[in-house]
Amino acid sequence: MKATLEFNLPDDQEDFQDAVNGQKWRLMVWDFDQHLRSQLKYNDKLSPEQYKVHEEIRDLLWEKIGEKGLSLD
Repeated sequence: MKATLEFNLPDDQEDFQDAVNGQKWRLMVWDFDQHLRSQLKYNDKLSPEQYKVHEEIRDLLWEKIGEKGLSLD
């Protein structure tokens, strides 16, 4: 199966950049999630308040990923 995307450049430049950089965005979000995970799992210097904030941010990240029908798998 093949898919072809067509853009009318320069009018569709922003949409073109979104399509071209999609993988980079996915990897950046994955890196951010992994950083939060690492902080929660291994950073014993986090105060209880800091831990809670990290946890809430990670939960929000996954909530938004799900709302958009996206996956990091």
